[in-house]
Amino acid sequence: MASTNPTPANDRLESFGIYQLACQLFQDFWPDSEIMGKDYRGRELVKQQVRSLDSILANIEEGFGRGFGKELPQHLKIARGEARESRGCYSRSNHLLPADLIQNRQATLDHIIGGLTNTINTIESKQRRLADAPAPRHPSSATCHSL
Repeated sequence: MASTNPTPANDRLESFGIYQLACQLFQDFWPDSEIMGKDYRGRELVKQQVRSLDSILANIEEGFGRGFGKELPQHLKIARGEARESRGCYSRSNHLLPADLIQNRQATLDHIIGGLTNTINTIESKQRRLADAPAPRHPSSATCHSL
């Protein structure tokens, strides 16, 4: 039986917990948008929130898709900025959504922001260590002896 999942089971993106959490948050936003969309001001917030929540996912996906070089931390930083924007949008939705729902969504976004920050710091720290490591020494051709 063929898998319906288009990504391989060993895809590192699929095992990135922060990505999974952001995917769930995007799904959780659907009923929120129904509530917010009943008010003309809420419809404007919904438009922005869809873009920022989607951008969190898109930037993580693009960063992972480009490999684990210098571009990944940059895309994760953009995703973190979008998560902060989404957090603020939930704050501005306080006249439309229940306070406990806003607090729950903001706590999820805080977790995403913290996870992205930790991941960025870890990657950049590893990159600095690799850049600062002395180059491996190879014997010069003058000291090599042929047998």
